[in-house]
Amino acid sequence: MIRTEAEYNECLKRLKQDKDFISKQKKALVAEGLSKETVQRALQPSLSFHERMVEDVQWYERVKRRDFGALTQLTDLGQWLIALRIANAISQSELARRLGVKESQISRDEKNEYHGITLERAQRVLDALQEELEICVSEKRTRKRHRVL
Repeated sequence: MIRTEAEYNECLKRLKQDKDFISKQKKALVAEGLSKETVQRALQPSLSFHERMVEDVQWYERVKRRDFGALTQLTDLGQWLIALRIANAISQSELARRLGVKESQISRDEKNEYHGITLERAQRVLDALQEELEICVSEKRTRKRHRVL
């Protein structure tokens, strides 16, 4: 997951380098006379890693546009807190200052996606980001509805 603008820029640079590397590798493998299937198998780890980076970049770009979708599970709250910080263009150091903690604490929390955060702490982060969370509870779609006769 990309958490800072510097990481985003580095990832964009790395994507271009990886694309060039994969292209060169593919040409070299084809030149050796390997079958399409063998070439694809040989490139699969690099392609998978590249695709993961593309997904991370797309996620970061969506977040910057505040294109979050709906929070459907409280276990995703940590990712949302990170996304809200990014969307508000607030650095980890600025969030740390607002919360009165060290930047290393914010970095550690975000690396762990705020795993195990208390509701009170999540609210303090939301307050520091000047954001509100609205919760709407709905019945799970997979649950069968019982009719009352």
